[in-house]
Amino acid sequence: MTVRGLLLPLALCALSAGCASGSGSDNSAAAVRTMTVTIASKNGAHPFQVEQAKTADEQERGLMFRMEIPVNGGMMFWPYPPDGPPREASFWMKNTPSALDIIFIRADGTIAHIAANAVPFDETPLSSGEPVGAVLEIKGGRAAALGIAEGDKVNWAK
Repeated sequence: MTVRGLLLPLALCALSAGCASGSGSDNSAAAVRTMTVTIASKNGAHPFQVEQAKTADEQERGLMFRMEIPVNGGMMFWPYPPDGPPREASFWMKNTPSALDIIFIRADGTIAHIAANAVPFDETPLSSGEPVGAVLEIKGGRAAALGIAEGDKVNWAK
């Protein structure tokens, strides 16, 4: 998927960054940083072990070319954007063959919006609708299956 910040002049890849082996990029698996992200919903705590996309380059690549997304895996775009304060975000699925749930997270850690089951390869922009400080991409349909909703709290080591 590709990330495009509405206020950024460059189109960046979203719902995905820093690619591991088999991703179609030249990044090595050794360079991939992971972190635990936990979402507290009415159904309990849901931990995800995700890759980190902190730099503009990592955020540009995102999860592009990934054929499989682990059930409790994904990618965290944090801070978003990497070069400034929270702002409205827009992602697309260009070159992304796997459906994703794109979770837009406010600076206070609450979920602002979920773009559920983003369609593979679709270039239609999916907007946060308001300024966000992070974006989490997980396997498509996973948020609904776990009862994750707007307003739920997302926690990670900052």
